[in-house]
Amino acid sequence: MRSEYGPTLGRLLAPRWRAASRLTRGMVIALGPALAAAAVALALTLQSASFSHSGSVPFSFSYKDLYRVPADPGAYVKIQSRGSGGALRYSYEVYPLRLGPYSGALSGELPRYATGYIRALGARDHGFLLRGEGKTRVHTMPGYQVLYTTDVEGREMLGRDVLLAPERTGVREGVEIVMLTSPTASSQIKAPGEVATTGVLLRPLKTFTFG
Repeated sequence: MRSEYGPTLGRLLAPRWRAASRLTRGMVIALGPALAAAAVALALTLQSASFSHSGSVPFSFSYKDLYRVPADPGAYVKIQSRGSGGALRYSYEVYPLRLGPYSGALSGELPRYATGYIRALGARDHGFLLRGEGKTRVHTMPGYQVLYTTDVEGREMLGRDVLLAPERTGVREGVEIVMLTSPTASSQIKAPGEVATTGVLLRPLKTFTFG
């Protein structure tokens, strides 16, 4: 270091270190690894978070750059991100899904369930406009997605809802994953079908697991 920048931190602390007792120096050396581990754990906590739910439909997922907020009535959890002006940029919410009695495969029942689901969305949200629907997968789990645009807080949002249930015979409980992205939040997301294919919503969807 150049002399005009003054002594280094090590030089400033050296006299104190030499003057410290053998016991004090031993304690500092012993605590060094623990302090380093704590710092790493803190950094990881700040970088990412996770949510887990127990009960009849246990599930979990991890997320980053999104923040827990009070869930809407009936929902398990809600995380979101807002811009500097307070406008909603991303939202990820999980609701319970309950199927009626059915025969056959889950992959055939979810589209039938989606018919009533879409009808309910249209009745509830006056700005709702269906843009598409069809089968999808989360990991190896078969699901069904509903793609749409809607108005939230006076702004247009791109919506992608994924209907998902554990793949086992006769299963009747699962989740509705409701994801919203502002058209201005990312240059890579300009249509509902692109929601959660990149950006901050990708992690919570791709890490979603039952159990």
